[in-house]
Amino acid sequence: MGKYGGIATASYVLSALWFLAFLVGLAVDRRRLRNGVYLVISLGFLAASAAISSPETARALVIPVLLVSPLLILGLSVLLMLNGVVMLWREGWRLANLLSLLLGIGILLVTVAAAFALTVKNPLFRSVVGATVGGLGYIAFVFGCFLLYSLLYVRIGHRGHADFIVVLGAGLEGDSVPAQLAGRLDKAREAASALPDATIIVSGGFGPDADVSEARAMADYLIAGGVPPERVVLEEKSRTTLQNLVFSEEIMAERLPGHRCVVITSSYHVLRAAAFARRAGVVGHVVGAPTAKYFWPSAFLREFVAILVDHKLKNAALCALCSFFGLLALRF
Repeated sequence: MGKYGGIATASYVLSALWFLAFLVGLAVDRRRLRNGVYLVISLGFLAASAAISSPETARALVIPVLLVSPLLILGLSVLLMLNGVVMLWREGWRLANLLSLLLGIGILLVTVAAAFALTVKNPLFRSVVGATVGGLGYIAFVFGCFLLYSLLYVRIGHRGHADFIVVLGAGLEGDSVPAQLAGRLDKAREAASALPDATIIVSGGFGPDADVSEARAMADYLIAGGVPPERVVLEEKSRTTLQNLVFSEEIMAERLPGHRCVVITSSYHVLRAAAFARRAGVVGHVVGAPTAKYFWPSAFLREFVAILVDHKLKNAALCALCSFFGLLALRF
């Protein structure tokens, strides 16, 4: 390993310890986002270990990456902006549908500002850019953890027996089930085939000026698709995801103490729904239904923003700390 062999070994040990923390967290409760943080830190130490062990190989890999990075950043920005345009065209002008467009523009502007800051001597400008890059670096790290762990969580799926299948609402179009909610219900029918003794709970209350509850429309969709009416139970009081789970848990606890369930939502929503399930005391894991590809980036960004807001004080403090270090790094 050369003169840095001891450092490389220590880095490998740290990687293994963080990976062990990830495995323990996965075994204790895989619904926690912190498991994704452990995994990303472990992979970071592993990459550092490999680089220290073989500096020549590391340089051979890093130089091409640095040369290609501007094109990758430009390509990512363009793809996000195009996705934002598609979202506005297909889903309408709403703030949530602007997220991928705004992110694409933001990545481009921050990259240009950071490159410019390295060439100027103005301390104030360099400080502002450094603080911005530091804060955004923290958000990018958390986003990476969230993205990686969400993809992993979706693939783990549900294992074993379940007494109930809970389908979370997603809103109606008038009194009809829209495509996104239909995807969740189709996934519920698939789960019901694999769990023939499980009861399906459809969860969703009355929207503004609605003639039927969301749960009623969901139940009708399932029954029209061949699910026996006696297998479907309606939860019609909820207006939010957390209420979906809290009120569904009340129904399940009343019908069968000591139950287990599987919760079905859209694929981009699994990790936040899992966090709500843990908060509501639901014993079960969340399964994701397929989502239209064009819808996924903006919807996932919306979920990420919601996760940040759910833990706003902790994230604000860590973001401020990273901004301070970024300020110091570029100021001089």
